[in-house]
Amino acid sequence: MKFLTIGALFAAVAITGPAVAHEGRSETVVPKFDQAITNVPGKSLVVVEVEYAPGAASPSHTHANSAFIYAYVLSGEIESKVNDVEARIYKTGESWYEAPGARHQISRNASETKPAKLLAVFVVDSGDKPLTTPAR
Repeated sequence: MKFLTIGALFAAVAITGPAVAHEGRSETVVPKFDQAITNVPGKSLVVVEVEYAPGAASPSHTHANSAFIYAYVLSGEIESKVNDVEARIYKTGESWYEAPGARHQISRNASETKPAKLLAVFVVDSGDKPLTTPAR
């Protein structure tokens, strides 16, 4: 089974554990699913779970050009800003999407005291890697 993660920075996370974020605070990326979509040739569905420690954040990043992403907050509160849309805090049960080619400028736990977790579902061209690249 192939495992893809949320980014080049997080590639080691799938193998070794937490990745370092702001001021030593970390998030953990856990691959959950990776499967070709049999009735949509050339497309795959990839799912990862991202757990943010209190105050942790992901660096600004972009995703694979073909990636359409649906993000769903499993617990806690996540602050997100995609492209020129105003930053927003999403609570448990809320969701957003990222269109192909989007720049994810902010992705962080909105709380300094409680953990937060989200599920990221990618519909992507099979083999389009890396899924995430830190912004320049």
